[in-house]
Amino acid sequence: MTSFSSRERFGVQFVELARRWRRALDHSLAQTGLTDATWAPLLRLHELGDGVQQKELALRVGLGESSLVRLLDILEHSGLIERRADAADRRAKLIFVTDAGRASVAQIREVLARVETDILLGLKDQDIESMLHAFGRIGERIQAILDDKERRA
Repeated sequence: MTSFSSRERFGVQFVELARRWRRALDHSLAQTGLTDATWAPLLRLHELGDGVQQKELALRVGLGESSLVRLLDILEHSGLIERRADAADRRAKLIFVTDAGRASVAQIREVLARVETDILLGLKDQDIESMLHAFGRIGERIQAILDDKERRA
């Protein structure tokens, strides 16, 4: 059996953990009627506040604009968001969370808190803070690599 260092195992283990985490969340969030593809952008939009441009939201959730448009169509059809023309840029659309969307966000947050409390049981707050700090540094490094590749393209 081949032995790999922590650095060599990190990426694969992180991806596998993220998939299992998402599966646990999706299973619990099924009661809200939203999928992973729709609850995450709704939550992010609520965090960003009303009046966010579609282009900005696409950047924040890491989706292409065309993929995001399909998700926004679903959310709008469900009455959770509404899109309005941007007075400053008629080509752009601003996104607003509706009252029903805010109620859905509250329900999502409640489910997330319950699932994450269960998942993180037994971990000390200090351990979680350390992981969050490391994730932040990894995220910054990934973004720097992506930005560099885009500049070169």
